[in-house]
Amino acid sequence: MQQQNPSDFKRMLTTAAVAIVFMMAWQHFFPAAQPQQQQAAQQQQTAAQPQAAPLGATVPVSVETDTVKATIDEKSGDLRGLTLQHYDATHDTAQSFTLFADGKPLTYVAQSNLVDANGNNILANANFQAATKSQTLNGDKLEVRLSAPAQNGVQVDKIYTFTKGSYLVNVRFEVKNTSSQAVKLGTSYQIVRDNSKPAGEGWFTSSYVGPIVYTPDADAFQKVQFATLDKDFEAGKDTAEYQRKASGGYVGMIQHYFASAWIMQPENGENLCTGGSCTIGIKRLPSNLYSAGVNTAAVDIPAGGSKTFAANLYAGPQVTSILKTIAPKFELTKDYGRVHIFASPLFALLNWLHGIIGNWGWAIIVLTLIVKAILFPLNQKAYKSMAKMRAVQPKMDALKKKYPNPEDRMAMQQELMKLYRDEKINPLGGCLPMLIQMPIFIGLYWMIFLSVELRQAPWLGWIHDLSRPDPFYILPILMAVTMYLQTKMSPPPSDPTQAQMMKIMPLMFSVMFFFFPAALVLYYVVNNLLTIAQQWLINRQTAAAAPANGAPKVEVLDKEPTKNKKKK
Repeated sequence: MQQQNPSDFKRMLTTAAVAIVFMMAWQHFFPAAQPQQQQAAQQQQTAAQPQAAPLGATVPVSVETDTVKATIDEKSGDLRGLTLQHYDATHDTAQSFTLFADGKPLTYVAQSNLVDANGNNILANANFQAATKSQTLNGDKLEVRLSAPAQNGVQVDKIYTFTKGSYLVNVRFEVKNTSSQAVKLGTSYQIVRDNSKPAGEGWFTSSYVGPIVYTPDADAFQKVQFATLDKDFEAGKDTAEYQRKASGGYVGMIQHYFASAWIMQPENGENLCTGGSCTIGIKRLPSNLYSAGVNTAAVDIPAGGSKTFAANLYAGPQVTSILKTIAPKFELTKDYGRVHIFASPLFALLNWLHGIIGNWGWAIIVLTLIVKAILFPLNQKAYKSMAKMRAVQPKMDALKKKYPNPEDRMAMQQELMKLYRDEKINPLGGCLPMLIQMPIFIGLYWMIFLSVELRQAPWLGWIHDLSRPDPFYILPILMAVTMYLQTKMSPPPSDPTQAQMMKIMPLMFSVMFFFFPAALVLYYVVNNLLTIAQQWLINRQTAAAAPANGAPKVEVLDKEPTKNKKKK
């Protein structure tokens, strides 16, 4: 059995695998830190956490603006339906995208209630009524008022305010205490959802779906997996890692391209949680739904007095320019994860290029050129190292023929090391520069994959939506061709099995790219073409320099040396 020397292409694939394993291991062994104050208080705060109200049959009050169509349940006052007018449904471009819904195949609603000092919902038996069952925005703002009969001397009106051109909805309670004694009331805001995957999500195109919370107290964007909440529910515990007490921030749910969240600390508005008075709660409900919400501190309303409670709900696309206007650090809902440090500035550059060029597809091509130019020195070093390895490949093949037996492996390794020293070759020289660049490549991947700005954005000709797969598979086919050319530019492995694998690998990878968004495949095709051009140029330079350097002719041993033959 002969020891095989991997090809350059195989080393590049190994580098990518090592980088991915490294990032997975980092996330496993170095998870986001849990705040100390949260750890101490987890088991004590369960009773004080927000409680979602059960869902009943919807009595619809319809609202239409230029950005959304909303359905409010007249009885409970919940926001039970929301479609986004400017975004197509994933599987039917003739329909608008549905974010909120109150039944199969999706349950996803926003709730808001008044609670007493013990966290009990005082509106559980309320029956709100609306003056009209359907309203349309005609000016800059539209108010939808729901009024409930007084209970125990407390009169409550609930008002939704929709704004032209906005995905931000203001929800306020106007409370009048007509009783003869003071009442103590606070508010509870919830996003309630099932754990179904968004339409169109597949094995190769999945991103995080579930609860999120950001507070300045933890100064961390925290995600709580549905599976973690399932374990807590089954064990009757509350051990999920997130900040329980908050002095601001936001809490809600995210999915690919879209987010919904209650804003505790608006960018330009009143903080609901002054002095750390808010309590965050994220849990699985007995109804097999999941809630992420916040309770504000209860305040006294004197007899004959009144009080207004207001909060903002964002429910819409993860457009970076919009997110930055909603709340501090709200742009983190576009979840780049561990590669945020690379993906965020890359998107800023892409967005700037789009502002100049006016087309997201061409902006991606120019961005690829810029990134390739910045990484040119590292790539140059890697490809030169690969070219040197190719130049001495005949000598390496000769050594393998000289030492064909397993017991000669040590001697062959010693001669290989000597060959590397004599030729001034670093065997890892082609690998390490690629490893250094891997976080940038991963950042580019997530930046393009998560950019809702590319949804319904055309490039040219047959590409009408860069967020969807190429309808005619032209880009994936080009991707397969460029990968095949890269393998042809690398010497084939001496092992026939490995050589065969290198031939079919472009086909295997191209199958994945058939399901990728066209924007991602466009980036990889352009990147591959630039890589091929750079590698071809270096190969030519290396080949032209070889005779001038007086490279000795390599003797390839076709027969095994006598001293290595086994005695019969």
